[in-house]
Amino acid sequence: MWPSVLFLVIAIVAVGLLALVAMTLMGKRKHDFNVEEYQTRWLKIENGLVKGQRQTYNLAVLNADKLLDRALIELGLPGKTMGERMKRIGDRFTKVNAVWYAHKLRNQIAHEPDFELDYDEASRALAAFRQALKDLGAI
Repeated sequence: MWPSVLFLVIAIVAVGLLALVAMTLMGKRKHDFNVEEYQTRWLKIENGLVKGQRQTYNLAVLNADKLLDRALIELGLPGKTMGERMKRIGDRFTKVNAVWYAHKLRNQIAHEPDFELDYDEASRALAAFRQALKDLGAI
C-alpha cells in the first residue's frame, strides 16, 4: 500500500511542476505583431511630418501616439488610458522618459487649443515613439 501512495504523491508533484513550468514559459512568450502593417503605418506617419508645414506636426504626434497605444492594447495591457497601459509596461522601453515626454506632448495637443508644437519637438517625439515601437517588436 505504501509504494502506491508514494507513487501517487510523486506523480502529483511531477504534474504540478510541469504545469508550473508550462505557465512560466507561456507567460514569457513574445507577441507576434504584424510588423509589415506597423511599418507601413509608421512610414506614413513619419512621411507626414513636413518641415515648414505646422499643421503636420500635431497630426504626426497624435498618430504616432495612437499607433503605440494600439500596440500596447494588442499586447493585452490593461488600462482605460494609454498612460495606465504605459505604467504597466514598466522598463521595457529603452528610453522610457522620452516616451512619457512624447505622450505628454500628445496630451497638450489634444487638450490645450492654443498649444503650438515646433518641428524639432515633433521630430523628437516621433523618434521616441519609433524607439518604443522597436522595443516592443512592432516595427
